[in-house]
Amino acid sequence: MRCRGTRGLGLSGKLLLLTIPLVMIAASLLYVPAIANFWVNRLNDRVAAANTAALVLDAAPLGMVPDSLSRQILKSINARAVAIKMGQQRRLLASDNLPAAIEHDIDLRDMTAWEAITGSFRMMLETGNQAIRIVGPGVGNAQFMEIVTDELPLRQQMYRFSRNVVVVALIIAALTAGLVYLALHYLFVRPMRRLTASLVGFHENPESSARIIVPSQRSDEIGVAERELSDMQRDLMSMLHQKSRLAALGLAVSKINHDLRNLLASAQLLSDQLASVPDPRVQRFAPKLVRSLERAIAFCQSTLSYGRAQEAAPDRRMILIEPVVLEVRETAGLASDASIAWVAAIDRGLAVDADPDQLFRVLLNLVRNAAQALESHASGEGGVQQIRITGKREGAVAILEVSDTGPGVPPKTRDHLFEAFQTSGRPGGSGLGLAIAAELVRAHGGDIHLVEGTIGATFRITIPDRPVELLSVRNERQRA
Repeated sequence: MRCRGTRGLGLSGKLLLLTIPLVMIAASLLYVPAIANFWVNRLNDRVAAANTAALVLDAAPLGMVPDSLSRQILKSINARAVAIKMGQQRRLLASDNLPAAIEHDIDLRDMTAWEAITGSFRMMLETGNQAIRIVGPGVGNAQFMEIVTDELPLRQQMYRFSRNVVVVALIIAALTAGLVYLALHYLFVRPMRRLTASLVGFHENPESSARIIVPSQRSDEIGVAERELSDMQRDLMSMLHQKSRLAALGLAVSKINHDLRNLLASAQLLSDQLASVPDPRVQRFAPKLVRSLERAIAFCQSTLSYGRAQEAAPDRRMILIEPVVLEVRETAGLASDASIAWVAAIDRGLAVDADPDQLFRVLLNLVRNAAQALESHASGEGGVQQIRITGKREGAVAILEVSDTGPGVPPKTRDHLFEAFQTSGRPGGSGLGLAIAAELVRAHGGDIHLVEGTIGATFRITIPDRPVELLSVRNERQRA
């Protein structure tokens, strides 16, 4: 059995797991310039505080500042020494417990973005409490300001800032992932689950109309997919119904085919005996009866051929169309039917390159459909009841038309007019007449279609002549 459940994460879980790391990656990309900017700002704050302290220290009389006040000022700005350069003179304003060596010099006057990024990460990755010297712009007449400070307090501030950034990034990632998840879940995941459920249900029972998805009113790609899936399911269900009907028809015909052939064979024997009766009327109608029985037996033999799409290839030859039309009228029972007028407007001597039996079947199906349409139309409305057959030739193409003055073909059936089981609207009809006629005409390389804009229904048949090989014609003339 096919597993109906889902294994592992579904689309929703995968979407959630994909959204969170993407948000974290975006936060990481924002963290790099943020920590560099934080580091530079803290260094500038130290320089600004040193400039303020320099103003206080430089304002003392004769530059003499008590040691206690110097230590207090240095402690307030987290510095060990403050120096200033004015002109060619470099002056140490205050100092307290200077280190033996300076580990790094940081010049803020011409620092690039890349230097800020590398410098901030280098300070965070180091350990211990090294002394650093910061050089920044001075105030007033001073060229620059120098400050010596410890690295550890600044590193601890950067750690706290990084921790806050991580917490905020996690909160933003969770909120963003949740909002994106909910939005995509309702916009895409739920419709996809609906499509999937419809596909699974339709696979279980494709002949049930209840399993066909009802498309929503969405105008985006998912709405298009729903409508296309609904149309595909309806078409497939219709095709399956047709196949089932064909199978049932083939089974039923196969059961009666043997007995029907026996009955027709017996009738043929009786018609042969009837042909020997000297009565003139019998002699007149007996050949037609024999011919009709021969056609019935041939049709019975090939009844199942249509279901297997194995219609015999046409045995084409040039035949006069007028005798075929007359036989169609008599077979359809219209020769003695005064309620339906019969009009035959066929060019004199018109010949068609066709199989006579198959062309007879095509015309008989069209005439019977026209007669049935007129009978149903006569019960509801009055008017002239007429069937008209015309024939002419245009170059190497023979054109036949069968028209009637009935109600015409309903618009809803025109798209599937020549498909099996699509056009039968009368009780007991099989819906195969036009399908068989179209198959036989196409076997001749011709075409059959409904002519638009006419009273009732008009079907036009075009049958081209076969191309003639000059070599075969010359050989026949030589033999003659």
